[in-house]
Amino acid sequence: MATPMTPDQWLKALRAEGVMDIVEMSGWRTHNRNHKGPFSDVHATMVHHTAGEGSGLPGLVYNGTGDLPGPLCHDFLARSGRLYLVGSGRANHAGTVARNAYNAVLNESSSHPAPDAAEPIDGNSVSYGLEVENNGAVGRTWPAKQYDIAVRVQAARCRFHGWTADSVWAHKEATRRKPVDPRIDMNQFRRDVAERLKHSASWNPGSTTPAPKPPTPPKETPVATTDDRVKSMHANLMGIGSLTETDGKGQRVQHAAGYYLAHIERDTTALQVQVAALTKQVTELTALVKSLQS
Repeated sequence: MATPMTPDQWLKALRAEGVMDIVEMSGWRTHNRNHKGPFSDVHATMVHHTAGEGSGLPGLVYNGTGDLPGPLCHDFLARSGRLYLVGSGRANHAGTVARNAYNAVLNESSSHPAPDAAEPIDGNSVSYGLEVENNGAVGRTWPAKQYDIAVRVQAARCRFHGWTADSVWAHKEATRRKPVDPRIDMNQFRRDVAERLKHSASWNPGSTTPAPKPPTPPKETPVATTDDRVKSMHANLMGIGSLTETDGKGQRVQHAAGYYLAHIERDTTALQVQVAALTKQVTELTALVKSLQS
């Protein structure tokens, strides 16, 4: 048994999965059809397409129609990649589904057979539903951003419940009434969900996981140039032939200007090495950040 996610759990899971462009539709947290039947033991998460496109779709899936009241899904994904949270609880999205299709997701089978003609299972009571804006026409592809968010949404459901990607199904896989819903390769879609689930929720395609830690800056070597030494150097460079100072053993020693110039060169070289190392690390970090943002 899998207890449905609460609205707060769903928002947290989405954001962890990298879904940030979210619209919370008014009242979505309690918008459901629970009075028509249970939604207390979920086993799957379904992908649909809207079979139409346009700015009025969020309102349509929220309100439904006279024959089919809303919510018509739990989440609506626009072509822009913006995700609308429509409802929480039972939704009118799946209708009745074939038992062999339901058993495949229930048992997380790697094989998703063509649905039987008989449909004794109430799909609305056992499955989440994601509606993706697409008219379903041949050749009408999903924009890359939209597809990526769809994968993240379904991965977020699976990750929370501890499901594999084989708990993801399409409406066309659940019933013969929807033979092309959606018109995408669901086996590839599940492979993409499975790939996400191999990584942490924050993973982005093309990056490593876990993300590499920024390199540790090298420990700086203290440059032994005190105020007194600076004064001594200055005096030597101003023409004084030599200066007397106390060494580390308390002994009074005398140095010519060349001594201080040698130390200046040594300390400057050490600083140049450190600056070069830090510059390299900044370059590497910049490249890493760009790769994570791409």
